[in-house]
Amino acid sequence: MFNDIGPLELVTLVVLAVLVFGPDKLPKVIQDVSRTIRKIRDFSDSAKQDIREELGPEFKDFEFEDLNPKTFIRKHLDNDELGLKEIRSGFDLKKEMTEVTDAVHGRDPESSPASSSSSAASSAPAAGGRPDMTKKPEKAAVDDRPPFDADAT
Repeated sequence: MFNDIGPLELVTLVVLAVLVFGPDKLPKVIQDVSRTIRKIRDFSDSAKQDIREELGPEFKDFEFEDLNPKTFIRKHLDNDELGLKEIRSGFDLKKEMTEVTDAVHGRDPESSPASSSSSAASSAPAAGGRPDMTKKPEKAAVDDRPPFDADAT
């Protein structure tokens, strides 16, 4: 209940309670608050029990915490009926990106990434007529103007 209250905030609340209620009435207020919280818990537990009894024996393992959307999704995705764990473990993003990079640069996917990255700047066009994407465009001369497209402006 108090997971997100720090020690400084707790001390501030205690000092504020002492100032508001006074040191002589504070124990009585604490007893009243704890009694009220206990009654609310008892009421919610009896309401949960009544709902379970009304639902019948087919819902005997029903948990009210499952009504929370995060808990519901986590519970149903953790069971391996859909095979999501196999899909998640079979997908290697780094490997996929390396294969795409090799395909763009025209390198063989069987070559090691270390040797292909060192020879990327000096690689010749690969077999199969793929263009070499590693070539840098030549610098335009100072006098050359870019082409003008009247529709684009």
